[in-house]
Amino acid sequence: MASLMENLVQVLDSECTLYEQLLGLSSRKTAIIIEGDLTALAEITDEEQCVVGKIQRLEKQRVETMGDIANVLNMDVNSLKLTDLITILDKRPDEQKSLAIQRDRLVGVTNNVRRVNGQNQELLISSLEMVQFEMNIIQSSKRAPETANYSRALDTTGECLGYTSGGFDAKQ
Repeated sequence: MASLMENLVQVLDSECTLYEQLLGLSSRKTAIIIEGDLTALAEITDEEQCVVGKIQRLEKQRVETMGDIANVLNMDVNSLKLTDLITILDKRPDEQKSLAIQRDRLVGVTNNVRRVNGQNQELLISSLEMVQFEMNIIQSSKRAPETANYSRALDTTGECLGYTSGGFDAKQ
């Protein structure tokens, strides 16, 4: 059981370290989004994907270790949480303390990653809205207002005043 606990604390520590790296990348990404540097954004996104892959591998190890601990304690694997495990370790204060520290550290850093990623998402949405707005302006500037000419079916014909196909008119 002691080696399982040490393994769990080590995996949680490694996960925290990777989440801290991810937080640093996400914070750098915020400045890059504001600058609008698409090349740097692609590079930092690739770095983030690499870190996320490492986190996923560690998460798999954590789940396996928690499963082993649940088997030793004769508990349900799906219902055993870190907080429950911390409570169970009352008679082992050193292991309890190190596990509680890693859990609190992991919760804090993941909340910060979630917050920064939410900010980045809002910035990206605003950027996309601005691009869409600019595209609408460009499209509407090329289109003149419709005439009030009616067809036999009593609809407007949809013809535009002074609208040409955009090509060069050699006759003028």
